[in-house]
This record gives sequence, C-alpha cells and structure tokens, in this order.
Amino acid sequence: MNSFTRTISGLGLFAALGLGLAACGGSTATAAGHGSMPGMSVSGPASPSANDSMAGMAGMPGMTGDGLSRTASGFSLVLTSRSLPALRFQIKGADGMPVTSYLPDQTKLMHFYLVRSDLSGFQHVHPTMAANGTWTAPLTRARPGTYRVYASFIAKDTAGKPVPLVLSDTVTVPGTVAKVPLPAASTTTTADGYTLTLSGAALMAGMEHTLKVTVTKNGKPVTDLQPYLGTYAHLTAFHQGDLAFAHLHPQGTVNGNHGGPALSFHATLAQSGLYRLFLQFRTGGTLHTAAITLRVS
Repeated sequence: MNSFTRTISGLGLFAALGLGLAACGGSTATAAGHGSMPGMSVSGPASPSANDSMAGMAGMPGMTGDGLSRTASGFSLVLTSRSLPALRFQIKGADGMPVTSYLPDQTKLMHFYLVRSDLSGFQHVHPTMAANGTWTAPLTRARPGTYRVYASFIAKDTAGKPVPLVLSDTVTVPGTVAKVPLPAASTTTTADGYTLTLSGAALMAGMEHTLKVTVTKNGKPVTDLQPYLGTYAHLTAFHQGDLAFAHLHPQGTVNGNHGGPALSFHATLAQSGLYRLFLQFRTGGTLHTAAITLRVS
C-alpha cells in the first residue's frame, strides 16, 4: 500500500497537542511499517455522544508542550508494565496517587499512542481503566526496536482546573532491529482504495495555518465519511528525531454519515524538520489510516 507522504515547502503545521481519548471500548489503529494501514472493522458505537458531533469540552484549553516528558503540571505517567501487547500504566497526581477522574476530549477519556523511533510501527488505541486507576492499552505485537508511548488526557488539578496533557515514556521490544527508512515527501497517497491529497498555503514552523485534505475514490469526491471520535478525521504528527507529538485539530461540524470530500485542520507545527502524520477516517464501519511525511521550514 502506498505511503501518505508530502512536502509542503515552508510548512508550519504542528497543532497544540491535543487529544485525550478512551475509556471503555474504542477502536484500534495500527500500521506496522511506514505505509498506510489496511482498513479495519470498527464495532460498537462511534462515540458516547448522542449526536456524534464535534467533541471535546466546550472552551476546553488545547494540549500544551511536545509530549516528550513523563511529568508535567503535577501529573506523571507511570508504566506499571512495559510488556507488549498489554501495556499497563497509571497517571499519578502531585500527591503520588493514581488519577481516576478524567474529562472527555473528542468523546474519549484517554488516547494512547505507540510509534517506533524510525516513525514506523504506529499504533493508536483507546485503553480501559480499572477502578484503581490502572489503564490497559490493547496494543498489538510490535517489531523489535525502541518505541515511544504517549498518553493524552484531560485531568483536573488540585484547584479543579482542567489540565490537558500528553505525557510519554519509552519501551523496548527485544530482538534484531531492522530500521525502516522514512518515505520521501509527497502530496498524495492511496489508502484502502482512497486517494488523499493535501493542499494549503506555504507554511512556516510556529505559525498558525489551515491544512486541507481532499478525499476521493476512483476519481470521484468521497462524501460518505462517517463520524470518528466526534469528527470526520483524526490527525496526529510526530517529529523525526525527538518524536515530539502533536494533534492537529479538526475544523467544521459533523452531519451524520456525510463527511467529505474536503477536511480541514487547525495546524501549528512548532519546529522545522521532517514530520510523520497519521490521518484516520472511517467509511462503512471501517477505520482507515494513512501516513504522510512533511518537511517544515
């Protein structure tokens, strides 16, 4: 399957980290290599939202930082089991106790990501939480190598103020490591028979812009995208080298299974260099994931 790659000369697109997702249920997305992943069936409701509308808490602040720290704003990510595929973790507060109360963002309470150091092996899952605050991330088997895992969530500080965070740590899968070269940049890709094309003005790192994605199939505009996590597409980015994380926030509203062909994202990438983006969208109950390489000046 072809890669979803792209060069945007002078691109600046890294959204303020955002995306806290999951609780019980949820879908899983994986991509073993750099290519787009095969579509997978999604069972159960798309989200707990009655109208499946653009989700998140009204007025909720966006995520801050680059997601590369285990501790921030008084909260810490603690991996209680580093074994894949059933990795377990807790989010601990300033008092050292596990956090058990979270606020939803895009219909979920926790998002959890895994990506290999060469930006391959992407997985995006929605963990389940036990009563003691331990989350279990249902990851699939991963190839040998070093990976970074990210927990994205919104909790409340001691004053009751919402704190959106992305915290991360590293894990290692033992074995002989075969590095996967990062694909060259491009403006289009095909994923499960769909063609995705990026467009937008020349962008610079650290500047706010709108990134547009057009979805077609067999040369015709796609207009039957289904809501996924309260929107028509979900987009995350990772910076080559340090693996800094960002969520590119979707724009627009949801109106049933009638999304597409144009998708827009609010994007502010913090630094220059190469980024790997993973775009997820759903049609006919199947979740699709496409990947893109971006060069940002």
